[in-house]
Amino acid sequence: MKQLVLDLPRHEVYGRRDFFVSDSNAAALGWVERWPQWPSPVLLLHGPPGAGKTHLARVWRERSAAAVLAGAALNEAGVGEIFRRGRASLAVDDADRAPEEALLHLHNAVLEAGGSLLLTACQAPGAWRPALADLGSRLRAAPAAEIMPPDDALLAAVLAKHFADRQVRVPSAIVAYLVAHIERSLAAAAELAAALDLAALSRGAAITIPLARRLLVERADYSAAPDNEAGVT
Repeated sequence: MKQLVLDLPRHEVYGRRDFFVSDSNAAALGWVERWPQWPSPVLLLHGPPGAGKTHLARVWRERSAAAVLAGAALNEAGVGEIFRRGRASLAVDDADRAPEEALLHLHNAVLEAGGSLLLTACQAPGAWRPALADLGSRLRAAPAAEIMPPDDALLAAVLAKHFADRQVRVPSAIVAYLVAHIERSLAAAAELAAALDLAALSRGAAITIPLARRLLVERADYSAAPDNEAGVT
């Protein structure tokens, strides 16, 4: 009989103590924790998808009591409503997806209110090429901190945390195997931990390297194994 598997919803936690620090993100975290002693009211964090920009925006929210907005949903009417509620500091996640007029309006409104603005984006300010010259000049004038793709230590810590959250014990050798083969992304690590947990539950078995290899191949995430991997089980 096939085992019934319930993929119960899990609450994503974005607190500071849940943010793992490595060489890839330490500089960006330092900027966030330096607030309110920023040299400018605006800070831009940029890095590849899944690098932890959203998590850092929420860490900053804990410090600043700022609202966090999604760039794609930003509009001028919404900006006005936020300020009517007394918010002076704001974070815009995926700011490079925001309408330029609304983002420029938000930038100016935050500065006029004496607040702070944190922007996250996949690209550095100089690579945005906005059509609005005023917006481009303001972005280039703001300090920017880059989040690099996660290194092995960070990926291993994140994988271990996701397995622990699911109350799954996974040997360090399996975590090391996964780190060597998955996409260099924190989002990929979270997705893979969830998929492995479900696959193991559906089989009524533990997570093993053969199961991990099979799932990675199915998900097209598998990279060529090192020559010395032959015989790994």
